[in-house]
Amino acid sequence: MRSPSQEAVRKILLDEFTYYLDHQDEMVAQYDGKVIALKGHEVIGVYENESEAVTETQKDHPLGTFLIQKVSTGETDYTAKFHSRVSFAP
Repeated sequence: MRSPSQEAVRKILLDEFTYYLDHQDEMVAQYDGKVIALKGHEVIGVYENESEAVTETQKDHPLGTFLIQKVSTGETDYTAKFHSRVSFAP
């Protein structure tokens, strides 16, 4: 099976992530604390951690064709913050 192009992967993942955000409350009600695999706007797997989710899902679906997402309320599990000691002089 042929892997999708980088642009196709970006589009697939963005589409699935947007779907997750639009349905986050429903996902939390059903899968809070679990890691899900999303493809075609459907939950195709429910797992205990990200590693298991990727390992098991890629057995039947090529990488880049599905999204792995930890389900929780708020933005914590899909937002990263980076702190730096860099300062900028005027």
